[in-house]
Parts: sequence; structure tokens; C-alpha cells
Amino acid sequence: MKIAKGLMGAALLMAATQGAQAATLDVVRQRGVVACGTTTGFAGFSAPDAQGKWQGLDVDLCRAIAAAVFGDANKIKVVPLNSQQRFTALQSGEVDVLTRNTTVTQQRDTALGIIHAGINFYDGQGFLVPKSLGVKSAKEINGATVCLQTGTSNENTLADWARANNVSYKPVVIETFNEVVNAFAAGRCDVFSTDASGLASIRISKLQNPDDYVVLPEIISKEPLGPFVRQGDDAWLNVVRWSLSAMIEAEEYGVTSANVDEQAKSANPNIKRILGVTPGSGANLGLDEKWAYNIIKQVGNYGESFERNVGQGSPLKIQRGLNAQWTQGGLMYALPIR
Repeated sequence: MKIAKGLMGAALLMAATQGAQAATLDVVRQRGVVACGTTTGFAGFSAPDAQGKWQGLDVDLCRAIAAAVFGDANKIKVVPLNSQQRFTALQSGEVDVLTRNTTVTQQRDTALGIIHAGINFYDGQGFLVPKSLGVKSAKEINGATVCLQTGTSNENTLADWARANNVSYKPVVIETFNEVVNAFAAGRCDVFSTDASGLASIRISKLQNPDDYVVLPEIISKEPLGPFVRQGDDAWLNVVRWSLSAMIEAEEYGVTSANVDEQAKSANPNIKRILGVTPGSGANLGLDEKWAYNIIKQVGNYGESFERNVGQGSPLKIQRGLNAQWTQGGLMYALPIR
């Protein structure tokens, strides 16, 4: 009953706010920056570096949207949001887009007045444990205490998996990400369960002795992560969706931040369309014809962003796996720009 009331409240909020809000693209242009909701600090995806500048795979997507709209990837405003704040902040117009590790689900796409605009990371829920626990499989954690963050899909996913596999556990549910990490590091729980990318980030960036911990082999869910925007604003949905798609398609055709100017001379008609040499895609979006060129020049293609933030050029060293191009056995398949 509480859930139904919560969803009804979200729907009523959206009905009230959608009528009052102008088209997001117009609001963004008038403001002069894209307001992106991010995590409060998730290394590799959205976190400030030593100089306080936000970096990560999701921040790069925010920068790509700014490059498409303004021709300047630096025209962004990062708004850190925890799991409980993120949807309300988007619904109310506090942010223009969520570029944070948020799983696309049917309920989120239909009941909250928001909608996803693509997938920028394919993930799955896993388990992080101290090696001293002596377990090799998640099915061996029977009776363990498990740290989880409030307001995520991880709670229900773990409950379903445990019920199906006859595994008992004691949940330790904490509101903020950093508090959950601190609780796990302090030994308040035996296991940390969240998306596998998050576990890799936590192990490398948050734990004092990363080699004392191991991510167990089981992946117990599908967690397609991607940006979200408000429903009912198709022009803005298109800008966000196609900014991501341009990064993915640029990688497919070998167009990088280093060679984009040379590639603009290519005879390949697909590359010509991506880079605006052949006009049309910009006008379709209400943007400059150089919108995708600006993304690639200033932010890079999807592969460049992946490698420097979470891949082999980063401390996380996550394998491409499902996030490889479709031609390389992965699921990254860009919609054609034509």
C-alpha cells in the first residue's frame, strides 16, 4: 500500500510539474549549462578528482550532452544525488538529466514520469567479501550479514535470489553510499552487494587494502544502466539519446578525439553524416550540424571514455565484456545516424 501511494504521489508530482515546465532544451540554453544528476561519489563513473573536477563515464555523458547543445563540453553543472533523491530531483526539474548509475526497469520507465534515454553500461548485481571469510561462491554466504544501500533495486533483487536459492542472510540497509562502504570496511557486515561495477570501484578506491577482498563470481541480475529524462519532452529525450548514440557509433567507425578532423575528410557516407559534413542530423535535433563532431572532439567516443574511466587505462581495469561493440561480441550497438 505504501508503494502504491508513493507511485501515485510521483505521478501527481509529474502531472503538476510537466505542465509548468518549459521545454528542457530551451531551459538549458537559457541557463547556459546542463544540470546533470550524478552519484555522490562513485569512482570511474562520477566522482571528483584530486582537484575537485568531476570525472567518470557518466560525467563524460553529461559533458557530451553539453558539447552537443553548446559546442562546449565544460558547460555542465554536476548535482550529486543519493539513490533516494535522484528521481525526485529529475521529476521536479532540479536536474535536466540523470547521468548516474541507474538501472532501467519497467517500473521506472512507466510509473515515475521519467524515461530512459539509452544504455551506457551493462552491469549485474554481485557480491564483495573479505578473503578472510573463506567463501568462493555467493551460495556459501548462508547466515551472513549483507550491506545494502536504501532506495536501490539491489534490495529486492537480493531477496528474490536468496529465496530462489534457499540462502538466508541478514540485511544491513543504510541510506547513503559512503556510509554503506564505511560500514562494510568496519566489519559491520560480511558481504557488500551492489552492481559489479560498483564493487570494483569500492574495492579499488574505498578500501584500505584492496587485495584483502574479492568479488565473487556470481552475477544475480541484469542491470542495464543509463541516463534518464522526464517523460513528455521528446526533443530533450532525443538530444540525450543521440548524444550517447553518437559516442557509440563513432567508436564503431574508428572516429576518435585524436583523428576526428582527419576523419571529416572521409569518403564514408556514414562518417560524413556523423560529423555533420553531410548536413541534416543537427537540424533534426534542433542543434548545430557539428553537434556530434563537438562530442567526439571534446569528450571522445564511447571506447575512449570507457578505457580512461573504468577500463584498462583506469585503476578499476574492468573488461569490456558486454560493453564491447556488437562487432566484438558485446551489446553496444548504436542506432544509425541517418
